[in-house]
Amino acid sequence: MDRREFLLNTAGTLSVAVAGSAFDVAGSGPHAIPYASARVPKFDLDEITVQELQQKMQHGELSSRAITKRYLSRIAALDKKGPAVNAVIEINPDALAIAAAMDEERKAGKIRGPLHGIPILIKDNIDSGDRMMTTAGALALEGNIASKDAFIVARLREAGAVLLGKTNLSEWANFRSTRSSSGWSSRGGQTKNPHVLNRNPSGSSSGTAAAVSANFCAVSIGTETNGSIISPSSYCGVVGLKPTVGLWSRSGIIPISATQDTAGPMTRTVKDAAVLLGALIGEDRADPATAASKGKAHSDYTVFCKKDGLKGKRIGIEKSYLQGHEGVVAYYKEAIEVLKSQGAEVVEIELLKLTRSIGSNSVLYYEFKDGVNKYLAGANARVKTVAEVIAFNKANEARAMPFFKQEILEMSEAKGNLTEKEYIDDLAKVTGTRKIIDDMMSANKLNAICSPSSGPASCIDLVNGSYSSGFSFSSPAAWAGYPHITVPMGYISDLPIGFSFIAGAWQEADIIAMAYAYEQASNKRRAPEFKLPVY
Repeated sequence: MDRREFLLNTAGTLSVAVAGSAFDVAGSGPHAIPYASARVPKFDLDEITVQELQQKMQHGELSSRAITKRYLSRIAALDKKGPAVNAVIEINPDALAIAAAMDEERKAGKIRGPLHGIPILIKDNIDSGDRMMTTAGALALEGNIASKDAFIVARLREAGAVLLGKTNLSEWANFRSTRSSSGWSSRGGQTKNPHVLNRNPSGSSSGTAAAVSANFCAVSIGTETNGSIISPSSYCGVVGLKPTVGLWSRSGIIPISATQDTAGPMTRTVKDAAVLLGALIGEDRADPATAASKGKAHSDYTVFCKKDGLKGKRIGIEKSYLQGHEGVVAYYKEAIEVLKSQGAEVVEIELLKLTRSIGSNSVLYYEFKDGVNKYLAGANARVKTVAEVIAFNKANEARAMPFFKQEILEMSEAKGNLTEKEYIDDLAKVTGTRKIIDDMMSANKLNAICSPSSGPASCIDLVNGSYSSGFSFSSPAAWAGYPHITVPMGYISDLPIGFSFIAGAWQEADIIAMAYAYEQASNKRRAPEFKLPVY
């Protein structure tokens, strides 16, 4: 019996040393991938919810400062050493002071709301008017200290949240190279998937997904243009909610696309996503898209978290994903049965077939150049245009571009302004996705469309870049600017896969209700074990 066969068939457990940390190796059957699991210290806030943290503070069991210290200790122990997830790019030096101030308010009888005293991590493309940088992971933006908070960060502070720090991301929100490794940035390095450490966390909200999955914070915020919330949430086994474009303001966020960009919650439960979603809504004069949310938003989305949220609903099932990777298909069919068991009616649809041709368009190139030039013009960065970013990277190639280059930045810089015919024609194609989805839902009398969110995580590959697992349901809702939520659906060789719900504009309440009912009936989320393959 050779070493490989021995590992595949061993049912016992042994200890090994991996990268200076203690791991346990265990087999889970003759066909299981043998993994070494990190020996992670017990964490008393593991998998805790916002509501449970509030109860502990209310009853005097823990203060916000004590909770914040626990998360900071967890990050110190597991992010840069131990499993070295590398999800957090910067710690807020004022986090404990903010927490202490929230404790004083609580003692005085002032409770701002459900986020009062709750530690939160945000993605490093979101401005915070404090001592932390905002860089989109790029060395070119190192030293950029924002002069004021992004609108949603100001809302976080008003809600009493504790800004714990910022998370790593795919540099420039994965808009730098056609051969990039998701989760890598020149400033932050490579983020790992906390479930299996040699696997990619996806992106671009890589660190946000990895951090909340690894219990480095209570809740977190990512951003998405096309899949950057949904895909890493699926890969890392968490709940990710991409709102309708305009429900949350984008002002103060380093942009890619005015048409598609939005920030959104990344959490361990649907209810926590609902808590965070409602707290940060609001019209913002600096982001005209938010004007459309008037009369369509809810200040409290938790009221829609009901176990009967699927009862009487009619759901479209993406037919094309009933074939493919046998593990994903098996979980997909299981999820469909859960929908039926909870009182939903399902009907097969083929949305991806109708939207496939939209994938080739120039909208993002034009809007990235326009948006980033405007952002940098008012930022405190050393570079003031996309052209200057490109020049900086070339001058600092060894540090800024050691693994892949900047073709996407260069393609964007080569585009003209937003009056070009190419841009106008392609924008019409992209926004035409709204009619495709609306017509499909109307014709089939659907409350939502469901699908696997993605396949299992690919391996980290800094040589060839990230590769597709064959399943990705992010694009239709991203192009349309429509809401999309992913919930853990299952695990293939310890790699999470998510289950998606999308619907029409401003239908967050509906998909939250359905996703919550599915989550409660299926209960698939599990904490990561920071594993490494040992074959």
